[in-house]
Amino acid sequence: MTPPSPLSRIRIGSAPDSWGVWFPDDPRQVPWQRFLDEVTDSGYEWIELGPYGYLPTDPARLREETGRRGLRVSAGTVFTGLHHGPAVWDTTWAHVAQVAELTRAMGAGHLVVIPSFWRDDKTGKVLEDRELTPQQWHWLASGTERLGREVRERFGLRIVVHPHADTHIDTEPHVARFLDATDADLVSLCLDTGHYAYCGGDSVKLIETYGPRIGYLHLKQVDPRVLVDVRAEDLPFGPAVARGVMCEPPGGIPALEPVLRAAQALDIDLFAIVEQDMYPCPPDQPYPIAHRTRHYLRSCGA
Repeated sequence: MTPPSPLSRIRIGSAPDSWGVWFPDDPRQVPWQRFLDEVTDSGYEWIELGPYGYLPTDPARLREETGRRGLRVSAGTVFTGLHHGPAVWDTTWAHVAQVAELTRAMGAGHLVVIPSFWRDDKTGKVLEDRELTPQQWHWLASGTERLGREVRERFGLRIVVHPHADTHIDTEPHVARFLDATDADLVSLCLDTGHYAYCGGDSVKLIETYGPRIGYLHLKQVDPRVLVDVRAEDLPFGPAVARGVMCEPPGGIPALEPVLRAAQALDIDLFAIVEQDMYPCPPDQPYPIAHRTRHYLRSCGA
């Protein structure tokens, strides 16, 4: 068999999420030192910061810990509820600035922006309507553009908005509406292949349709058999993950090699960060999966 041609424009990494880390501090999560050791041993050189406060927030200490393991940071992550309008800007910016400062200090260039959930991730309690009003769509678009502008001007970072299950930027129509409503110079997309498939989207089609708007990738797969039950029961995302809806590649959808090939064809440099949601999980579970996944991605040319 002829080996695949190298994906020369794609830089592969992983994240605390692939070690079952969703919160800054949780006794069911692996300690951050173990995450750094195991992600290195799995063959990755790039990581994300994960939830702010999980890894050390002192830049000097974090640079020392990552540097001696040969790791570099690709992005930080923030959570926003910009569809609520100007009233939430100050509290949003306080959170964003804190994370952006550490992200910049670590030499990263991206800030992953995740919209707030319309239902509670653990309990399933409905917090607001799952569909935005026209006014809320306007606030979401204008607020995100402002965020992109401020983050670029003050920190030199590029925001990449992450469509996510149980948020208002989830399905193909919602993602298209968001992209069409925002300035391409200020707002790019973090395409999470797993979340997009979870919500019925086609990642290759999105890449081919919106090309330059794709600024970052999260590599993830969904178990279609589990997804059938999740949809039938209308499970919140947290319980769906606990049931195993996100699975180890290459056992789910979408197939990652066509996604990576489509991304390579854009002829732009992209990070592709592996994330396999599995909170909570036994502490010995993530490392073997991460090692096998890195081997699989090498077979794809990454």
